Amino acid sequence: MLFNSFKFILIFLPLVLIGWHGLNYINREKLADIFLVAASLLFYGLFSVEFVGILLVSCLVTYIIKSLIVNYRDSNLSRLLMVIGVVFNVGVLGYFKYTNFFIENINAVFGKEIKSLELALPIGISFYVFSQIAFIVDIYREQKEGHPGIKDEEILGKVTPLEYLLYITYFPKIIQGPIALPYEIIGQLRGMECRKPDAVKFRKGIQLFIIGLSKKVLLGDNLSKIADYGFKYTYYMDTITGILVLISYAFQLYFDFSGYCDMAEGISLMIGIELPQNFNSPYKAISVRNLWQRWHMTLTRFFVRYIYIPLGGSRKGNFRTAINILIIFIISGFWHGAGWTYICWGLIMGILVVWDNIGIVAVSGDVKKNYLLTKKPLLIIPKVMGQILTFVAFLISLVFFRSQDMTYAIQMFKQFFFFTWPGFMYKTSAMLDISENYILITAAKLYANGYLNAIYVGSWIILLIVSAIVMAGKNTRQITEKEPGKGQTALLVILFAWSFISLSQVSTFIYFQF
Repeated sequence: MLFNSFKFILIFLPLVLIGWHGLNYINREKLADIFLVAASLLFYGLFSVEFVGILLVSCLVTYIIKSLIVNYRDSNLSRLLMVIGVVFNVGVLGYFKYTNFFIENINAVFGKEIKSLELALPIGISFYVFSQIAFIVDIYREQKEGHPGIKDEEILGKVTPLEYLLYITYFPKIIQGPIALPYEIIGQLRGMECRKPDAVKFRKGIQLFIIGLSKKVLLGDNLSKIADYGFKYTYYMDTITGILVLISYAFQLYFDFSGYCDMAEGISLMIGIELPQNFNSPYKAISVRNLWQRWHMTLTRFFVRYIYIPLGGSRKGNFRTAINILIIFIISGFWHGAGWTYICWGLIMGILVVWDNIGIVAVSGDVKKNYLLTKKPLLIIPKVMGQILTFVAFLISLVFFRSQDMTYAIQMFKQFFFFTWPGFMYKTSAMLDISENYILITAAKLYANGYLNAIYVGSWIILLIVSAIVMAGKNTRQITEKEPGKGQTALLVILFAWSFISLSQVSTFIYFQF
C-alpha cells in the first residue's frame, strides 16, 4: 500500500488515527502500541506476506542478540555479540540485494555460468536493517558508555519486545525512512506527549501530508514520464533533449523523495510522534558537502555515526580522513543499488566532498576553520556561484545514478559533448499526454494539429519552471511553522483535491528500489 493511494487515504490512515488516539484516550497504552504494530505489519504485509516473515525473523534474531549483549555487559563477549548482530543484519541485506550482482560479476570475470537466484528484494529492507544495526550498536555503546543527556540511561537495554517491534515496523518510516535512531522513537513512546491529542501537531501533519502528496503526484509523477522515456531511449537522444531530460530527472528525484519525507513526517505528526528531519532543500546547497547535510540527512548521519567515526573520522591525519570520506560514499553508492553505475556515482560524490575539504576553493558562508591541505581556502567564490556549481556537479553525477548501465551512461555523456539535433524533443515531450492537458490537446487534434508538438514542449518547459520556483521557495517545514491563513488553507484544499483526483495515474516511489 502506498501513501499516495485511495486505500491509504480513505481507509487505512483514518482507522489507524481513530484506533491509536482512541485507545490512548481510554488509557490503554499497551493495547495502543499493539494496535500500531499490527497496523504497521498489515501496511507492510500488503506489499507481500513473505516480506513480513523476513522482517519478523530478522527482528527476532536481533532482539535475542540485544538481550545477550545486556546479559553479558560486563564481559568481552558483549563486543563479539555486537559484531555478530551487525554481521547478521548486513548478511540479510547482502543476500537479498547483492547476491545476483556478485554472481553476475563472478561469471563475467571468471567465465563461470552460475545461475542467478530468483530473489525478490523486500520493500524497505535497507531501511529496517540499518535501524537494527543502529539498535545493536547503540545497545553495546550504552552498556559501556551510557547515553549522555538521556534521563534513563538504560532506555535501550530495557526495551521490551513490543517497544522494539514498534520502533522497527512503524509504518510511516519502514519502507523509505527516515532512519530514526532508537531513542528518537522509543523515548517518545515511553513519554506521554505522543499519546495526547495535539491540535498543533495534527494541523502541521495535515499540511505536511498535503504538500508532500502534491509534490509527488503533481510534479514528481509527471516529471517521471519524461525521465523514464528519456533514459530508456538514451541512444536516440539529442543534446538539448538529453540535458532537459537530465534536469527533469533531477527534479523528479527531488519531488519524489521530498514528497515522501513530507508525507511520512505528516502522518507521524498526526499520530503524535516526531520523526527526524530527512530533507532540507538540498538544491539550495552551496557545496557538495553541504548538499549531503541536506539530502537524506538520516542516512548521512548513519554513515557518519556507524562507519566514518569508527574508521577514525578526521582524527588520524588528512590522508586517512580523505580515504574515510571516499569509503562512506562508495558504500553509500552501493547501498543505493547493486550496480557499477551506483558505485561510480558514490565515488564521484566522495571525490567532490574531498575536494570541498581540501581547501583550494570554498564558498562564502561555507568556510571551515581547517581544511585538509590549508588553514584557509585559497579562493572564496560567491554563494550563488557555489549553488550553481553544486547543482551542476550533482546533475552530472545523476547520469550514472539513473542510467541502465555504464554503456548507457557513457552514451549520455557523448550526447552532451557531441552536439546533435535529430528532433527527439517532440517524442519525449509527448509523454506529457496528461489529464491537465486534455482540453488543449483535444482541441489541437481537432482544429490545429500543427500546434500539438508546441503544446507538449510548452507543457514540459512550464513544468520545469514551476518545479524550479517551488524548490526555490520555503521548504515544507518552514511553511508549516505558522498556522495557515485563509488563502493558504484554500490553496491546500485545492492541492489536495487536485492530487486526489490524479491518484488514478499514480506511480511508486523511487527510493522503494533501494
